[in-house]
Amino acid sequence: MTTIQHGRAGRRQAMRRIRPRRSPAAPLLVLAWTGAAGVLWLWWLNTPAVAATDADRLVNAGRITGLLAGYAIALVIVQMARIPALERRVGSDRVVRWHARTGRYALTLTLAHVALILYGYALQADTGIVAQTVSVVTDYPRMVEAAVGTLLLLLVGLVSAGAVRRRMRYELWYYLHLLTYAAVYLTFWHQFATGSEFVGDATARSAWYALYLTVGALLLWYRVITPVRLNLRHRMRVESVVQESPGVVSVLIRGRRLHRMGAEAGQFFRWRFLAKGLRWSANPYSLSAPPRPDLLRITVKAVGGHSAALAGLRPGTRVWAEGPYGAMTAARRSRGKVLLLAGGAGITPLRALFETLPGASGDLTLLYRARTVEELALRDELEAIADARGAQLLYAVNSPDGRRPSITAKMLRRILPDIARHDVYLCGPPGLAEESYGALREAGVPHRRIHHESFEF
Repeated sequence: MTTIQHGRAGRRQAMRRIRPRRSPAAPLLVLAWTGAAGVLWLWWLNTPAVAATDADRLVNAGRITGLLAGYAIALVIVQMARIPALERRVGSDRVVRWHARTGRYALTLTLAHVALILYGYALQADTGIVAQTVSVVTDYPRMVEAAVGTLLLLLVGLVSAGAVRRRMRYELWYYLHLLTYAAVYLTFWHQFATGSEFVGDATARSAWYALYLTVGALLLWYRVITPVRLNLRHRMRVESVVQESPGVVSVLIRGRRLHRMGAEAGQFFRWRFLAKGLRWSANPYSLSAPPRPDLLRITVKAVGGHSAALAGLRPGTRVWAEGPYGAMTAARRSRGKVLLLAGGAGITPLRALFETLPGASGDLTLLYRARTVEELALRDELEAIADARGAQLLYAVNSPDGRRPSITAKMLRRILPDIARHDVYLCGPPGLAEESYGALREAGVPHRRIHHESFEF
């Protein structure tokens, strides 16, 4: 009886340690929509009467869409700033999705603003749309810059479209995407020069300046100053490169006081290796072992030019890192029992969690999906951790004739009859993630307890 009581007390104590933090997603969304409502109120405040003519209605609609476009662009920049509160608590992949969606809204509103304003002005002046466009760009203050900025926004939107993006090298897309900053700067000033909401309203101008200055400060701090401070402080270099399995290497990175970076198992950094062919791109790779005060480790599968080149890194190569990022940590856990479901290179963050997740013996299971036994990276380490922790380690590997074991609800219930009472950490290729998510939901695991981050940035 005493042993049972002690076991229950230990589990309650462990659950207190791992109780998840509340996600700030809902409050942030409410805040964003409140800001949009404030923008509409600003338009209403400066519109004494809704005009009756078609031309005036078009111009008023152009003013609304212009204000909302300016606000949406500010949100786009915030979502590019890599603010830790968003990256770690909401999740980097979710912030990326927000960024893409908000970018589409901003571009659509910008195009609507341009079309409605020009058409409305053309009706008012009783002239053609082309002549009116030339007049607005050449005669109105700060409109040449605004026109160039709008064209840059269109370019960024074009290269970010899925069909175009998939055909471009990541590095080219990344540097073209940075043109967003130039576009924002160029389009910003015409709002004060021609916008009726700002020309005669000092309070509105101050609020708009405050919005953009805050956004700019966040961007400068987290995209420039923070990474510079981090890398000057920790001075990271490649210690060694270890072959783990065919096409998979571990890169050991040594530095000073690395424990002060605040990294947790399950998180990732964006890594830039200052070697030939690698210094101009920064790619996200997860920590594959718990961080140590003097050593970090990433394990990478060669799936592209950048990841394949890491096998040739030499000891002493300088490393530039940004992070840590990611929300797939122990803080997401809400139940005593956990299933870690990995596929391919997705084993890397889950290997670190497999070693460090708190909990009682027997409450932890790792299911590792791979095509062949040879592709089971870090297998010896996983088996040693399972033995030390009394955890369950299972493999799902293709049969010798190539038959692929499917991850189904029936299979999950067979290995874990109480699967519905588990938290699940899921990491792997998109196909595996989609298949596994459907099986987990069918097996009764609630959506809120399936923790997944995608690195398809």
